[in-house]
Amino acid sequence: MKRFKALDVFRGLTICLMIVVNTPGDWDFTFAPLLHANWNGFTPTDLVFPSFLFAVGNAFAFVKARWADKPLSAVFQKIIKRTIIIFLLGYLMYWFPFVSWTDSGELALVPISETRILGVLQRIALCYFIGATMIYFLTNRQLIFASIIILLGYWGLLSAFGDYTLEGNFVRTLDRLLLGDSHLYGGDGLPFDPEGLLSTLPAVCNVIAGYLVGKFVIQGGIAYEKLAKMLMIAVGLLAVAYLWNLSFPVNKKLWTSSFVILTIGLDIILLSILIYAIEFIKKPVNFNFFEVFGKNSLFIYLLSEYLAISLLFVRVAENQSLYNYIYEKGFSWFGPYYGSFAFAIVFMLICWLIGLWLDKKKIYIKV
Repeated sequence: MKRFKALDVFRGLTICLMIVVNTPGDWDFTFAPLLHANWNGFTPTDLVFPSFLFAVGNAFAFVKARWADKPLSAVFQKIIKRTIIIFLLGYLMYWFPFVSWTDSGELALVPISETRILGVLQRIALCYFIGATMIYFLTNRQLIFASIIILLGYWGLLSAFGDYTLEGNFVRTLDRLLLGDSHLYGGDGLPFDPEGLLSTLPAVCNVIAGYLVGKFVIQGGIAYEKLAKMLMIAVGLLAVAYLWNLSFPVNKKLWTSSFVILTIGLDIILLSILIYAIEFIKKPVNFNFFEVFGKNSLFIYLLSEYLAISLLFVRVAENQSLYNYIYEKGFSWFGPYYGSFAFAIVFMLICWLIGLWLDKKKIYIKV
């Protein structure tokens, strides 16, 4: 089946933005659009992660055709294997480099009892597994119906067993009960994981939507009428998200149902624009820069995270990391905000150059 360039570009764009928003020179001096919303609300950065899940769903539109020729056991053996590998890669990434600096300046092993279990790659793995299972067994109509049940059910659970605050939400309550405080993210000042177990369920709907949109696009070829229908659906979803926000606020960290609907609508618009720019205009826009990220997306994302973690870990002075040293000596003269942004752009370009080298060598690292 023909591979659409727009899919690689879409996925590459999300990875590019992921790296930029994850590696500012100084978090205290980061432009507001490059930060996540503190709680309720929405910023452009909040679109990045759901867009990657949407791209995972797009890929299923191509993969499902190959499933038909394979027995159920072979299909699920591959799905389970990939799920476990992606989950473990994410888990080990948060544990790496397995030691930490103490207040006295010495190194101490990080015990497994203090490791974060959930995270970005772990959510991708779980959404991949649940999404693949649903896509394998359910029809398109059943997938839509199941997604509606998940989103309404999630709304009901959070309403019935807590509130929508950081302290009192049911996602946090369940994670603390099942995983324990020491295994949760603590960056918000208390144990709460923005990639929690329960909030992974509505995130699966982003994958399902990506699959349905991808299948709609590739069946019968691309036409203006299809793009028009996609944009009409997107506008309808944005209207639903706006109305739902009044009672169930858009919230990335809780991955609320209104957040899911909003991000699906925006992703459909973005994908439609990319398809138009690549497939329809006489002089197509050259998106090769983003395509480089898209062809080795998971590897480049992992590379960026491990590189950043390593730079933050290595000390060049008593209390200064190599990461901070490079920023201060090489970028701070731009000014606090522009210097922080320039550091992120250069960091992203280094990852891109490695991706370009892999692409030139026809090396595509799959999990």
